[in-house]
Amino acid sequence: MLPHSRPAHERAATPRRPRLLIAMAPELAPSLLDAPTLSRLAEVVEVDTGLVTDDFSRADVLSALRDTEVLLTSWGCPELDTWVLASAPRLKAVVHAAGSVRRHVSDACWDRGIEVSSAASANALPVAEYTVAAILFSNKRVLEVRDEYRRVRREQDWRALFPDVGNYRRTVGIVGASRIGRRVAELLAPYSFDLLVHDPYLTAEDAEGLGVRPVPLDELCALSDVVTLHAPESPETRHMIDRRRLALMRDGATFVNTSRGSLVDQEALTEELAAGRIRAVLDTTEPEHLPADSPLYDLSNVLLTPHFAGSFGTELRRMADLALEEVARYAAGLPFAHPVRREDLERSA
Repeated sequence: MLPHSRPAHERAATPRRPRLLIAMAPELAPSLLDAPTLSRLAEVVEVDTGLVTDDFSRADVLSALRDTEVLLTSWGCPELDTWVLASAPRLKAVVHAAGSVRRHVSDACWDRGIEVSSAASANALPVAEYTVAAILFSNKRVLEVRDEYRRVRREQDWRALFPDVGNYRRTVGIVGASRIGRRVAELLAPYSFDLLVHDPYLTAEDAEGLGVRPVPLDELCALSDVVTLHAPESPETRHMIDRRRLALMRDGATFVNTSRGSLVDQEALTEELAAGRIRAVLDTTEPEHLPADSPLYDLSNVLLTPHFAGSFGTELRRMADLALEEVARYAAGLPFAHPVRREDLERSA
């Protein structure tokens, strides 16, 4: 039995050069895989760095798939269904240089025993950083202060105008102890926050380690100055933040969504925001691209961004570096440091 055909934890550390194919949106590749990264990649695998595909039906791609042992994927990779797998008889591993693998790693991949790795931990960091910045700025009422300063353009008694601003002893509710949710809790640890978490899978031991207090979702919504959403997208979590739970939020509280728009009743949220009762920082919505006449673009109590919290610019290189390390581990006959397991997907945001 060849070393790479044994389970990952049993493989001997035997360096070799497996054949790799890059599967992602071609327009993404130059930002994710710069020349030095491609050069390092070519040192550990056999790869045509000029072949980047998001179409497995092309003749040249089908030819390459026949000898491919590792797929290096990212956003734009098509689903690896039974037809694709039949065209890739030697495929043993998928290394995803992005976050969730849900959209392209199919049940057929798991059934065949293909090993999967993801750079989700690298992509989680900018999302968590964005979230923390949103929380700190929201409690400081930065957008409202800016708008008022822009309007009057003179000195005012700012303490009298904004007597309740600040982050000291605020309550932050984290919905979902996912990879990103946990990172948010870790980044908020140095601040004087009361951190609440709702997650049915969070153990008491893990909660203590994170310095958070587990509570039911209704209680979290009612007690928090900021509610930030980090749960996975699934049929069970669809509209988990519904009209009733939005109504539980305190007047003047802030709702932050860097997860998925489907987790929120968009109509109910828009109504609450249009009424001015709460504030929001929204990086994801349903639909993802709101219609041009949506009031959320213009409401002064809403900070709306176009699914921008994840990796962009220089942050893409962090994902590429992690993915390259995983490819190198595979080529050396070592198990992945960041494996994805089928049973973990339902808990992953």
